Amino acid sequence: MVNELRQGAHQCLLLEEVDEKLAAVRELVRMQQAGALTLAVAAGLEPVMQPGRPVRPELIRASRVKRRGFGTREGRATMMHAIAHIEFNAINLALDAVSRFSDMPASFYTDWLNVAHEEVYHFELIRAHLRHLGADYGDYPAHGGLWEMCEKTAHDVLSRMALVPRVLEARGLDVTPGIQEKLAQAGDHHAVSLLDIIMRDEVGHVAVGNHWFNYLCGQRGLDPFATFTALIGEYYPRGLAGPYNMLAREQAGFSAQEMTMLGCASDV
Repeated sequence: MVNELRQGAHQCLLLEEVDEKLAAVRELVRMQQAGALTLAVAAGLEPVMQPGRPVRPELIRASRVKRRGFGTREGRATMMHAIAHIEFNAINLALDAVSRFSDMPASFYTDWLNVAHEEVYHFELIRAHLRHLGADYGDYPAHGGLWEMCEKTAHDVLSRMALVPRVLEARGLDVTPGIQEKLAQAGDHHAVSLLDIIMRDEVGHVAVGNHWFNYLCGQRGLDPFATFTALIGEYYPRGLAGPYNMLAREQAGFSAQEMTMLGCASDV
């Protein structure tokens, strides 16, 4: 492991083997907490076009990913696998933010390294339960939608902060309660408790995105609400799908104006 934070994140991002990537992120965080890392905020690192990932799961289009009910063990395993895949991608997304974007304040890099570390924890929680259900990560096909948005926003840190944590990760806040309800009905209360942990942390991750989005808007003299709505119009011309978890979004730092917009959208 190198002793510079952003280069270390770059190395972690390229690792293909799952356990090796998880261990490398933990080691990078340990070094950072011990004060053993330097930080070169101005360094221009070689952009990563595709992150390191294992051969399995097979990546297919989202429309081809089969959905199964929660009433069977395999159905719940399929859902846990989908969540594990989201968490694995979230590790890569956080690492990419650290390594790709230069000339940000030092706390930007430590924030996203800490997010990557928490995503490692989430992945391990879900993978353990997946194994309890008789499956493992890689057993089912998955899709690459999260990284596709990473590619689309690779040119601009403001766009990344607007559209990954504030849209894709915030969507996780919206849908998790419904998933938990179905899991509880199926009697899988352990999975419900795991999602409680993840939900708590993900509110914080979205809050990190909100903080840096608003910071960048202030730095560029942009109105955050107008900028966000313009980016939504550009990248999501059909709008964002509801319903919305208004309480979790408020806790994550969405503005009153944004909350009003979402409330109006929910009524449509």
